[in-house]
Amino acid sequence: MRPAPPELHAEAHHVLRDQPRHQVELFELRLDRWWQDLDDALTAVYGPAAADLERRLVRMAATAFAERSPDLHRLDLQRTLDPGWFQDESMLGYACFADRFAGDLTAVAGKIDYLRELGVTYLHLMPLLQPRDGDNDGGYAVADYRRVRTDLGTMDDLQALAAELRKAGISLVMDLVLNHVAAEHAWAQAARDGDPHYRDYFYVFPDRTEPDRYEQTLPEVFPDFAPGSFTHSPELDGWVWTTFNSWQWDVNWTNPDVFAEYADIVLFLANQGVQVLRLDAIAFVFKRMGTNCQNQPEVHAITQALRAVARIACPAVLFKAEAIVAPQDLVHYLGQGAHHGKVSDIAYHNSLMVQIWSMLAAQDATLAAHALRAIPPVPATTTWVTYARCHDDIGWAIDAADAAAVGLNGFEHQRFLSDYYSGLYPGSPARGLVFQENPDTGDRRISGTAASLSGLDAMTAPADADLVVGRLFLAHAIIMGWGGIPVVWMGDEIAMSNDPHWAEEPGHGDDNRWAHRPRMDWDRAQQRGDSSTVPGRVFAGLRHLVRTRSALPHLQASVAAEVPLLSDPGVLPVLRRHPLGPLLELFNVTADWRPFPGWRLAEYGLTGARDALSGEHIYPGSDGNVWLHPYGVLWLVPE
Repeated sequence: MRPAPPELHAEAHHVLRDQPRHQVELFELRLDRWWQDLDDALTAVYGPAAADLERRLVRMAATAFAERSPDLHRLDLQRTLDPGWFQDESMLGYACFADRFAGDLTAVAGKIDYLRELGVTYLHLMPLLQPRDGDNDGGYAVADYRRVRTDLGTMDDLQALAAELRKAGISLVMDLVLNHVAAEHAWAQAARDGDPHYRDYFYVFPDRTEPDRYEQTLPEVFPDFAPGSFTHSPELDGWVWTTFNSWQWDVNWTNPDVFAEYADIVLFLANQGVQVLRLDAIAFVFKRMGTNCQNQPEVHAITQALRAVARIACPAVLFKAEAIVAPQDLVHYLGQGAHHGKVSDIAYHNSLMVQIWSMLAAQDATLAAHALRAIPPVPATTTWVTYARCHDDIGWAIDAADAAAVGLNGFEHQRFLSDYYSGLYPGSPARGLVFQENPDTGDRRISGTAASLSGLDAMTAPADADLVVGRLFLAHAIIMGWGGIPVVWMGDEIAMSNDPHWAEEPGHGDDNRWAHRPRMDWDRAQQRGDSSTVPGRVFAGLRHLVRTRSALPHLQASVAAEVPLLSDPGVLPVLRRHPLGPLLELFNVTADWRPFPGWRLAEYGLTGARDALSGEHIYPGSDGNVWLHPYGVLWLVPE
């Protein structure tokens, strides 16, 4: 560890001159601890401009440190003493839109008891910051990073909610969109008004020459309603980079001023009480000609530098990478090579989500086992967010090489999954919606709630309910048993189905993802204690998984999940080796009874093991096998 240069300490002293001596010393120790990470990363991106930028950042960090509340300073110390707090087996996440869950931020506070009943320790409130009027990509076209949506409340309300959640043991998670701002953002407006300083905050090209060259290798994110990646601006007399929509302007991270702006926003949100920042569209923030402009090395340097600034001023804050990319690229967002353990603390395990739905459709775990084994290990100080679904569509990120390795054609399997989950495949009970079909590539993503994808809307007989409940239990058991932070999307805990009126709300008609973002059905939630109903059975099953999980140290996130060889293509085994002994999880992904050999239990020292979920002892039968019922789950630990 190289200590920070004297001139940076001088900058900090100037800002903190009125602070108590012990606070100044604490800041200086953090500055020395994290300066090298900051300097290495900024130098890699900004070269000679890094030195001036560092001085600005230290002043910002010191100012934020001085303004941080005593309660948050205490949280910083607590998290520093327990840096693996977010890896605990008791962690459970819940994600929702505040308005669709409760109404506004004050009303969310009124639902804390419901969240605690479920076991939630981590609450992700989807975009809260002020977006542009009209279409705004579900809130991801941010017009003001320092104001809460007016219909939800104020920054004071956000601070108050964060404090109430902390008292209840729940960490507040919110989005920080890094790749773009709304065209109505003050930076974009200043650029249109002719300010050269702010024009340099964006990628602006005088004609189509360079955009056309970039377009040769750029994929379209929304080919239906936002084709292309550039939009002409008459006010700028040029073409602006707009990856997602014409009214979402990509910001230019090669400009040090842009980095400084976002670092200041990180510190501002941290001081409101936000504990986890979801770095939205992080994969897109750096552009390079001749590539798809995703996952560039500078992305990880930028993240490392932002993380270092946060560690200096507010170490209780974690970064979560929203990088929905190929598995081999994904692990870099948790730190590989020079960035090992220095970038995001948490990342979405998109591959696990995709493989869950693939297994349920194919009733075969072969592809999933191979694909999950192929993902490189991540730093033990980081973890995954595991989830059965989220606010977004499901894109079938099936690696062609993984598919070929198990005898499948990747494209054909993706087509099968789209057919299956849109209900086109004969016999499929799923009732999802096709999202953003691309006729050029054949890509078809899927929208739908977990219950609708599991067959709830297609039930015609009482026995169908058993299959729906079984699929939902299995999907959640996999995300609970993988380790990391399992996150439940609002409504899945009570088996809510697609909103049939999704297109009727203003601005939603062209985006069927709103079908799986229904408003919370609190009448349905009242059935959660009734075991004769589907909502009651699903809620009880999920709550049981949460309680069982929190009593198993094997599920602490630093313990790696392994996928052993399959004995039956219908049964996915997951092994976690802990000093207390092994945990072997068995997931029957089919609608039939399936065996697992008793000799393999003996191999792991689990003959006569106890199923942590049922409490029963499990012994092989007369045929030497343990049998799992349709969509059955066993979590086996030594007696």
